[in-house]
Amino acid sequence: MTDPGLSIGQVARRTGLSVHALRLYERAGLLASEVRRDASGRRVYSAWDVEWLANCVRFRASGMPLATIGRLAQLVREGSGNEAERLELLREHRRQVVERIARLHDCLDLVNAKVDSYERHLAAGASGDPWQQQPQPVN
Repeated sequence: MTDPGLSIGQVARRTGLSVHALRLYERAGLLASEVRRDASGRRVYSAWDVEWLANCVRFRASGMPLATIGRLAQLVREGSGNEAERLELLREHRRQVVERIARLHDCLDLVNAKVDSYERHLAAGASGDPWQQQPQPVN
């Protein structure tokens, strides 16, 4: 018995991508394999297609540009022999993600400091903006 595959609607539900986005991904060459068509011309996706699309969703969430996903997909479609180039694309993206995480940690440190300051300010029963200089009394 052969795998009947999944419809575009089923894949949309499984990946969280809209039907429109799935069609766009296909037109943009972002899929690692060509999507089959049934006798009526409807798209039929394999489990591999769904796995690849799930990876694409995570790549996008991590900030990977569509052009980079497209290049990676092209390399996968071309088959073996280009693994070093695939690795280099992924290493470069990893470097960018690590930098983004470091910036976000810095932002989180600032937000945490502000939250702590406001909590101390309110717990002390103070009013007004804790970040504004309070006028000093004149003697």
